[in-house]
Order: sequence, then C-alpha cells, then structure tokens
Amino acid sequence: MTLADSIQHEKAERFRALHAGEPFVIPNPWDAGSARVLEGLGFEALATTSSGFAFALGRLDGEVTLDDVAAHVTALSAASELPVSVDLENGYGPEPEAAARAIARVAEAGAVGGSIEDWDRGGRLYDAAHAAERVAAAVEAARALPFAFTLTARAENLLRGNPDLDRTIARLQAYEAAGADVLYAPGLATVEQIEAVCSALSKPVNVLARPTLSLAEIVGAGAQRVSVGGALTWAAVGALVDAARAIRERGDFSLLGSGSVLDAWRA
Repeated sequence: MTLADSIQHEKAERFRALHAGEPFVIPNPWDAGSARVLEGLGFEALATTSSGFAFALGRLDGEVTLDDVAAHVTALSAASELPVSVDLENGYGPEPEAAARAIARVAEAGAVGGSIEDWDRGGRLYDAAHAAERVAAAVEAARALPFAFTLTARAENLLRGNPDLDRTIARLQAYEAAGADVLYAPGLATVEQIEAVCSALSKPVNVLARPTLSLAEIVGAGAQRVSVGGALTWAAVGALVDAARAIRERGDFSLLGSGSVLDAWRA
C-alpha cells in the first residue's frame, strides 16, 4: 500500500466512524481556500457542493463535468487533511454504469464518499426502479474499492415539484435496500418531516440545513449528518455583493474585510 493509499484508507475509516458516532455537521466548501478555512474552524469532514463549485467556475449548477469534479476533488484533498465526500449529481449520465463510473473516478481523485441523486439533468426524476438500479450500481462500484467508500443516495422529489413525503420515503427505502450507506432527501422543511424520514430508515440520514431549524432540532428529529449545500457559498457571495455595491453606488469602503479571517486557516 502506498502512502497515498494509506492516507485515503485512514480518511475513509474516519469518515465512516463519524456516521456511527455523535451527529455531526459536514459543511460544503466551494474551493480549496474555503476548505482550508473550514478545516481550521474545527469541522471533521467536508462535502462538495455542485452549485457552489459551478459558481467558482463561472457556470450554473448542472454545467460541470465529471472531469471538472475529479480535478476539484484532487484540489480539496491536497488542501485539506479532512475526508471529502462528493456531490456527484446524477453521476453524469442516466445509466447505472454512469453512476458506477462516477464513484470510481472521484475515489481515484481522493474522495472517500459521494452521493448519487435520482434527478436527470434533462429535467425529470428517474422512475423508482431505474433509480434503485443506479444506486445498486454505485454501491457495487463503491464496494469494489480497497477502502470503505461511504455512498449516499439522494431522493430529489421535494426539490422537484413532488412534495409527497410518502413517495420520497419509499424511494429512500428502496435505496437503502440497494445498499446505500446514507440516505438524503433535500428539502425536508419541518421537524415532523425529518422525524418521519428518519423513523422509516435504519441507515444514517443526512439533512440539508435550513435557517428556520436549529442543529438541535434537526438532530433531535433523528438526523445523523447535517450539510449546508451551496448556502455557505451564497453567504460569501452575498458579503461580496454588499461590499462591492457599497463601493460602486456610494463610494463606501466600510464593508471591506481584512485578512484576519484567515486566522482559522493558519491555526
């Protein structure tokens, strides 16, 4: 085993252990610099954000390629010692083989986890049986790796105009049966919805944070892992826009920041 292989194996074990311990927050950096800052602040793992990464490339969500994402994973893994899980969208293709290929590719780039969703870039949800086949293919690819890759399966119903929670739960149960390690339905809006999902599953559940819910409420409802998606990216961009607008419109430089925010990086 090479040194790089040993490091990835250790990261994978650390990431897997987080899912068996106390509930935790996994923030979503959009580039290597933000990954370094989040590591310095004491977070224990990182997850990529497809929307935030696309923004960093000057593109919209859904416009990046698997090659782009693999390069992103390599950069994050080089910048941080934390385990990295990857938002792989639909796996960059509708076929089960595409989902499997995406898992293998980002693992080669340094990732120890990743998510596959059931929404196609063409604008449709995959039918439930096909979606489960895609998860099963991703699981098979993950299990073929020489380390414990943590696979997350995402049900996108709630974000895509299908608010039926029972159908969302049924999809998650199918993905759990297909072998997914973590289940995730972005768009859960209430404690009651989170409780319904978590009580229907035996595997760890990831919940997307919302400003209207506290960490205590989300964890109390049963979540093991809490992510923030692209929201940290938009918080940073919002601060940029506010400061730049003040300069452009009023000649006001009072919102300019200092490099002291990088103290967390240097810690």
